[in-house]
Amino acid sequence: MAAKPRIVILGAGYAGMMAAKQLQKNVGTDRANVTLVNKHDYHYQTTWLHEPAAGTMHHDKARVEIRKVLNPARINIVQDTVQHVRTEEKKVILKDGDDLFYDYLIIGLGAIGETFGIEGVYEHSYHKWTLDGARELKDQIELQFAQYQNQENQDELTFIVAGAGFTGIEFIGELTDRVPELCEHYDVPREKIRMYVIEAAPSALPGFDPELVEYAMNLLEQRGVEFKINKPISEVQEGRVILKDGEEISANTIVWATGVRGNPIIEDAGIEANRARVKVEPDLRAPGHEDVFIVGDCSLIIDEETERPFPPTAQIASQQGVKAAENVASMIMGGTPTAFKPEILGTLASLGGKEAMGTVKKRKLFGRKAFFMKHMGDNRNLMRLGGLPLVLTKGRNPI
Repeated sequence: MAAKPRIVILGAGYAGMMAAKQLQKNVGTDRANVTLVNKHDYHYQTTWLHEPAAGTMHHDKARVEIRKVLNPARINIVQDTVQHVRTEEKKVILKDGDDLFYDYLIIGLGAIGETFGIEGVYEHSYHKWTLDGARELKDQIELQFAQYQNQENQDELTFIVAGAGFTGIEFIGELTDRVPELCEHYDVPREKIRMYVIEAAPSALPGFDPELVEYAMNLLEQRGVEFKINKPISEVQEGRVILKDGEEISANTIVWATGVRGNPIIEDAGIEANRARVKVEPDLRAPGHEDVFIVGDCSLIIDEETERPFPPTAQIASQQGVKAAENVASMIMGGTPTAFKPEILGTLASLGGKEAMGTVKKRKLFGRKAFFMKHMGDNRNLMRLGGLPLVLTKGRNPI
């Protein structure tokens, strides 16, 4: 091992940023060299992307410059794309820069859309839940409205969201909030807009209390959303989806939100995984790898109460980042890593406008109370990441 341990963090998502923040606090430059690698020079709030995607928030609001949160004098910030991880050589291969060697590696590279083997998803749908993907989807939505009056056949404008989980419901909620404004601006009759949410599972919002699910679906149906539940998609083609029962639905815009799988770099690295998500050890290390920690969407941890995996949420990812950093710091100083135990404060889903629903400490909340608590939670996370200055510049109005 080098005189000063080399700690490399891959990805500046919720987990990676919190890991870097914690190491910046706990490990001085005299004890270790810490490097954070990220494709962009910014971190983005993944849980907000449904808003810029629908056009109800400017995309810059969801972007946080890394150097405004982390101190470059204490954290070496490298803007580059990770291509490979070679665990046998303890090496990270970058697209443009020199290879990075590590003594401890924290992988938080996020996820990609899960297709479940359905043909045509990547070619014919909007599936990238990134800041650039959100901007692209927003432009597509506005283009459909802008072109409407110039079309000879002014048929219906149809939007399909595949997946009635967290992301799909939050996005369609924002879209329903934006549609009246777009209709007025582009002179499109409201009755010409069709919005579908298609879900393969027997229920929307799996994991949520049935009363909360009913509230969300009723609200969105009142705004014109048509749900097709327990209707698996067999194929996505240009301008339409085909369901397994043979039904075909044409659409101007198809949005894919059926869930995620971990980053392919995990599988390429030879780390044991399922859908590129690693069932990590209690201390967040990859099985068989004493020096590699997996956090965020690339990790999989089991809820002992339900015996099912915890969903990949920002709340858990942030906590994992802190714990991984604490464990690395402990190991550097001769200590032993300890187990990670998530603290679930609640789960809230926005429904567009000032509506939301979910639970806080197992108490069910609806409407504006849920909206208030969701935005307060967002501000709490910003405070943990960048303190009051970040809250003042990026904070959410809970009222």
